[in-house]
Amino acid sequence: QVQVVESGGGLVQAGGSLKLSCAASGKIFGINAMGWYRQAPGKQRELVANITSGGSTNYADSVKGRFTISRDNAKNTVYLQMNSLNPEDTAVYYCNARITALQPWGVMTHDYWGQGTQVTVSS
Repeated sequence: QVQVVESGGGLVQAGGSLKLSCAASGKIFGINAMGWYRQAPGKQRELVANITSGGSTNYADSVKGRFTISRDNAKNTVYLQMNSLNPEDTAVYYCNARITALQPWGVMTHDYWGQGTQVTVSS
């Protein structure tokens, strides 16, 4: 059973920093892209940043220069360092990973989501 678990959310003042982590576990053969999405109240879920297995990154315009995504392939973990946070960054942050894993019915590639972690930035 593959699991994707986030950690590191919380409450921070504007201008502060937080680092999110997301670890995948299970009978994993490989992980392609990993990424972070967020959903604010009343808004659609949006891409924040993603990173390929080779380390290529992509960021939403709203976070460029403030957020940094990285990954540790040996640990099946992706990180999101968030600096210069502002109240507009307040949202539930979700980890997504495209994982190839051994399931009871065979090897399968699937997009997995974490349960989400709340980030609240106060003004």
